Amino acid sequence: MQTVQLVLADAVYAAALREALTRTGPWQVVSLPVPDFSQRCVLVMDEEAFSRLPLPLPCPERVVLITRKDPLHLSQAWDAGIVSVLSVDDAPNTVLLAIMAAALRVPKAQAAMILSGISPSGPTAPAPISPEGVHSSLKRSKTQ
Repeated sequence: MQTVQLVLADAVYAAALREALTRTGPWQVVSLPVPDFSQRCVLVMDEEAFSRLPLPLPCPERVVLITRKDPLHLSQAWDAGIVSVLSVDDAPNTVLLAIMAAALRVPKAQAAMILSGISPSGPTAPAPISPEGVHSSLKRSKTQ
């Protein structure tokens, strides 16, 4: 189950977004006053929450920013490396699509382990192939 953090000042908008997410898939939706970047999840925030964050952001690719179409806000999001920037006037389906896209950019636990070189089991030797096994698979009758 994918987690989505909502850091939105508008409680009505946050409730509507929570409802839409729970209807569309297996999302765990949590509302927080401040985003928790240590969690592997999507972070949906408004411009108020974004303005309180120190830059650079640790994982801007996982952020979905909902802001006004103001050039200053848009340039700040661009400078921070945020990929998904939406307007408060965008349709709910557009917001859901942006959240789904951001979820694809969240690193998976197993991929993170492989990249870091940590393995749950030690290295394994390849299984030997016996000569009998090779020959028996090649011997087939034409009637089969």
